[in-house]
Amino acid sequence: MATRVIPPRILRKLRYNTASKPLNSVHPPLSPTLSPSPCLPPPTSTVLRPASAADLNFHDVEKLFSHVRTSTLLRSTAVLHATAVEPFVDFGTWLMRSNLAQVPGLHELILGTVRSTFYEHFCAGEDAPTAASSIHALNHAGLRGMLVYGVEDALDNEACDRNFTAFLRTIDVSRSLPPSSVSFVIVKITAICPMSLLERMGDLLRWQHKDPSFNLPWKQECLPIFSEASPLYHTRTRPEPLTPEEERDLELAIQRFHELCQKCAQANIPLLVDAEHTTVQPAIDYFTYSSAILHNKDDNAIVYGTIQTYLKDAKERLLLTVMAAEKMGIPMGFKLVRGAYMSSETKLAESLGYQSPIHNTIDDTHKCFNDCSSFMLEKIANGPGGVVLATHNMESGKLAAAKAHEVGIGKVNDRLEFAQLHGMSDALSFGLSNAGFQVSKYMPFGPVETVMPYLLRRAEENRGVLAACGFDRQLMRKELGRRLKAAVF
Repeated sequence: MATRVIPPRILRKLRYNTASKPLNSVHPPLSPTLSPSPCLPPPTSTVLRPASAADLNFHDVEKLFSHVRTSTLLRSTAVLHATAVEPFVDFGTWLMRSNLAQVPGLHELILGTVRSTFYEHFCAGEDAPTAASSIHALNHAGLRGMLVYGVEDALDNEACDRNFTAFLRTIDVSRSLPPSSVSFVIVKITAICPMSLLERMGDLLRWQHKDPSFNLPWKQECLPIFSEASPLYHTRTRPEPLTPEEERDLELAIQRFHELCQKCAQANIPLLVDAEHTTVQPAIDYFTYSSAILHNKDDNAIVYGTIQTYLKDAKERLLLTVMAAEKMGIPMGFKLVRGAYMSSETKLAESLGYQSPIHNTIDDTHKCFNDCSSFMLEKIANGPGGVVLATHNMESGKLAAAKAHEVGIGKVNDRLEFAQLHGMSDALSFGLSNAGFQVSKYMPFGPVETVMPYLLRRAEENRGVLAACGFDRQLMRKELGRRLKAAVF
């Protein structure tokens, strides 16, 4: 990966630790169920390390929001308060999808209101120059950006080609910025391969997992996609092979994805593949893992996959895939998230007479995320690969920080990145960054009309997260109060 420029604000706060004490002498492991990695030998030179979890400070609001303008803080507080009210979110999504939003005059009024409030809060901008400016502002505050062109699923090759061109432009924008500015380019396989084809591929891959003798002539070498606990109920009967037209469409989709991988490799910027619902996720994992075998070389993981830890089979799949990649000598990177399709996944499973693939309790999901985080942190501390810990959960952030400190992962190690959605959990982002960790914001960009369907879907998927941002809102109010007092007195 490219050499990252550490912002001066962070460099001043890093601590140098030359202690040679055992790695497990500071904090207990995140997960008692996963074996800790062997202790590394004492370092022979100075090791640059982030602060421990005990040094994470989420209560010094002046320090946390020192790079946030008061106008931005006011807008953020108002937007987060509004999105915490579920009836308001329901009304907003209904209004944007109703015929009222197409009425001349009203259409412009609605878009203008959305642009100046929710869009500006959650998005990087409408075009490449604006997105670049947003990235520069983030970098000045000690954060980095993950750029994603905010498009929805493609239904045909024409839409795939348009989206593919937009993703190429995203790589160009990222490449034009300083190396420290952009950590990842995000791609949605559902935007460069027709959804109907991904659904067909999912059926075929599931059936082959049920019946290994089932031949898929188009399938290339790939890492494990399923575990024994993976849901297979989507495919009830033996699917028909891909038609010649479908195989041609698949070849086109693979060409699009490989070109994106190659361009990211040339730019030395990793390409992170977003996850979707379980109907099409096997096909997305096939694209990801078969391409990782081709493009992830030496210690450089160019292609990253995503594991949704709210799924019951998440940890087992992660272990199988990492073990297979290690055996093949493939450096593999993963983004760990909790997941965003809880309602639709449960409804689909119940409609087919099966239990939900989602963990039974939120505590089970938290444990799975923390266990997977612990496992990946131990792996990258002692070998190749990388991990992005995408979480808005304060406790998971603290636990992962403690684990990273325990295994000796330092700021200069590009294998670890924390991430949050742009406009959400800023206190967690700044707190981790102030402690010396690399932190990115997931930043969609594009014209308001293009990004709106994407934003509406994100609002529906993340309504629970939005409603749970009470700690962020509390800290923002506290900082606004402090600034008001300072201005008056």
